[in-house]
Amino acid sequence: MALARGGLRVEGGPAAAELFAALPVAVLVLDPGDGIVFANGACELLLNQSDRSMRGLGLTQVLVLPEEFVRGRERGGLALLDTDLVTRRGHRIRVDMIEAMLPESGWRVVTLHDASAGRRHGVGDRGGARAAMGAAAMLAHEIKNPLSGIRGAAQLLADESGEQELTGLITTEVDRVAALIDRMQDFTDTRPPALEGANIYPLLAHAKRLAQAGFARGVTIEERFDPSLPDVLIDRDRFVQVMVNLMKNAAEALQGRRDPRMQISTAYRHGMSASTAPGRPRQKLPIEICVVDNGPGAPADIAEHLFEPFVSGKPEGQGLGLPLVDKLVRDMGGIVAYAREGEPEWTVLRILLPRAGS
Repeated sequence: MALARGGLRVEGGPAAAELFAALPVAVLVLDPGDGIVFANGACELLLNQSDRSMRGLGLTQVLVLPEEFVRGRERGGLALLDTDLVTRRGHRIRVDMIEAMLPESGWRVVTLHDASAGRRHGVGDRGGARAAMGAAAMLAHEIKNPLSGIRGAAQLLADESGEQELTGLITTEVDRVAALIDRMQDFTDTRPPALEGANIYPLLAHAKRLAQAGFARGVTIEERFDPSLPDVLIDRDRFVQVMVNLMKNAAEALQGRRDPRMQISTAYRHGMSASTAPGRPRQKLPIEICVVDNGPGAPADIAEHLFEPFVSGKPEGQGLGLPLVDKLVRDMGGIVAYAREGEPEWTVLRILLPRAGS
């Protein structure tokens, strides 16, 4: 059985890999030795691990299999419903897990029906995000106006007394708090995005120039682009803001490394689809944009919460950058996910967006 394009094929139809890729359910295909030979796009999204990084590994090298699953496999077919599953990378998901064996060949197909996709990848309205929106609106109203008065009083005091050091400290701290309030106010922006079909490469080039001129100076930024990528359905300003935020996050993670490297990649993922909010139907999200860095990644205890407000692994972090990215991407009908991939491992922040005209 071959899963490469041009391999097993329905008479007059597509190759097997294309059929599996189009399924909205996570699928793993195993050879007779229990090695993973294929994972479709829905499976990559569910397990937060790429098909390429899973191929060649045994199933137990990717998933911690429940005992009842191991015992039941000998019968040639198995279904576990509403089961907690843990990946070897520590991700927890709740799934319906079904395995079917192909007669005589020894090959198996494992499907994973995700019951928690809305929580796992920042899809839908998080309780924390709603709380942050309410807090931002309240703080903007109750604090920002008094801050302006404090700043003005400090400047007036400096003019009258000539005391620059302490009044300068006051104005600096007022400006810092005001900037924080501005960032929180981004969560309260409920204006609909101005979506249009756009070529993202000029926008990526602009974001890269901004990064190299400022926060990513001294970081090697590589490009791995799919030249045939179609137009993407985006809000241009929000897309640039997303890319700048992700590149800034990567640059901060690379501080102190001897060989700081960042990659921006694009790809077209046939068959990729997902629900962008609880209760919404799945929609096609074939456009993939990744910001990858060779930094240490997020601490294990917060990796599952990176897109929640006020969660940060950085000593001076405020935990607002990635939640804002999540909001902006969802506003454009897409999703964003965090993963550690490759050997050695790199940090991957992956955006999936709809193509224009789909």
